[in-house]
Amino acid sequence: MQEAAPAGAAAGAEVVRLQGVTKVFYRDSLKIPVLEGIDLSIREGDFVALMGPSGSGKSTLLNLIAGIDRPTAGKIHVAGTEITSLGESALARWRSRHVGFIFQFYHLIPVLTAYQNVDLPLTLTKLSRAQRRDHVRTALGIVGLTDRMDHFPRQLSGGQEQRVAIARAIVTDPTIILADEPTGDLDSRSAGEILDLLARLNDEFSKTIVMVTHDPRAAEKAHTSRHLDKGVLD
Repeated sequence: MQEAAPAGAAAGAEVVRLQGVTKVFYRDSLKIPVLEGIDLSIREGDFVALMGPSGSGKSTLLNLIAGIDRPTAGKIHVAGTEITSLGESALARWRSRHVGFIFQFYHLIPVLTAYQNVDLPLTLTKLSRAQRRDHVRTALGIVGLTDRMDHFPRQLSGGQEQRVAIARAIVTDPTIILADEPTGDLDSRSAGEILDLLARLNDEFSKTIVMVTHDPRAAEKAHTSRHLDKGVLD
């Protein structure tokens, strides 16, 4: 991952643009509206916190930006591509290049070491084994876990597991990092370390970050906070 000048307040090109995005789920004949007419613009180098009560649509919005889910209506542009128009194969290729996703519960593979978990996204690239090794070591170095690369998830603390997950998210040098409640399963000390790490990725590496959180202390790390309530973004 290439270092850049500190981001400060975002002033770069537009990375994310949502226009009139609506998402409806159906349960048999029951129609469940989740997001209603969302308009959102996020610029390069920004750090945005998405806040709101449970069930307000925060994670759904993050999944739409990641191309994990598709909107019922509206358009989504991310990293210069209108992802709503992509087929599944093209969307998967696009996601592997542009999106690093951090989950609340880590989603590490228990039978793989920290090194192997971080290396997984690189198996989809054309990098040589030596290049992949350099990328993995760099990512683990950034999160401070070079000395734990041969450990399995069960041998790590929750905070260390989340740092491995962050290394996995950044190893491809993605355009945008999406974090869904990244501190929700951690104690306060580990949560603070993870938030400091995200702030460092934003400040030192100019990474664009969108973080879903219900914690006002976590949101304080962001440049901007947006609130969702009943599917409507303030």
